[in-house]
Amino acid sequence: MGTMAAMGPLPAMGTLPPLPTLGVPGVPELKPLTRYEAMRLGPGWSHSCHAMLYAPNPGMLFGRIPLRYAVLMQMRFDGLLGFPGGFVDRRYWSLEDGLNRVLGLGLGCVRLTEADYLCSHLTEGPHRVVAHFYARQLTLEELHTIEISAVHSRDHGMEVMGMVRVPLYTQKDRMGGLPNFLANSFVGTAKFQLLFALKILNMVPEEKLAEAVAATQRPKKSALDHGGAGH
Repeated sequence: MGTMAAMGPLPAMGTLPPLPTLGVPGVPELKPLTRYEAMRLGPGWSHSCHAMLYAPNPGMLFGRIPLRYAVLMQMRFDGLLGFPGGFVDRRYWSLEDGLNRVLGLGLGCVRLTEADYLCSHLTEGPHRVVAHFYARQLTLEELHTIEISAVHSRDHGMEVMGMVRVPLYTQKDRMGGLPNFLANSFVGTAKFQLLFALKILNMVPEEKLAEAVAATQRPKKSALDHGGAGH
């Protein structure tokens, strides 16, 4: 049975719920579209699928800063931060099957389903790409197992330089933590997808996201000025 048939009857366009926007000042919006709309785009469109794996984290940094969640991203071969995943050839794979095939090369121990689907956006630029994003909540122990597994995957040290956890807090200097992390270079839609997921999943309050983004637009202090901030 084909992917479309397996989805069952599709709703009329007029019944589709409105799609949320990011709404964070300083971050350009990408055009959202539903899975229904994305699956009906013509053959001239490419589909990329990426996943955010995360877990509630009760830990406290320095005994006083709540960590909230552990969120996994990865350092890529090109020095850019991104999420696990890649392009899916819709001629041969469903979105989830294609995503799991790519994840198997980099992680090896997690399989996502349509229930983990979060959103789709049209990307900016000359290429006609739809970016599909998935999110799966795990336990902290399961997340740690994935981190260990990733070190032994085929792509480790080649296309993937290593997994990293996203700091979701902001230190007293208003740069340490999430603001500094957001000042890094991200591939494609990864930064937008990170902020979108943190907002939609209520992992970081929207005003805190806006403050973190705004902080990256202020002139940076030298490394010496930061010495030991937050300790």
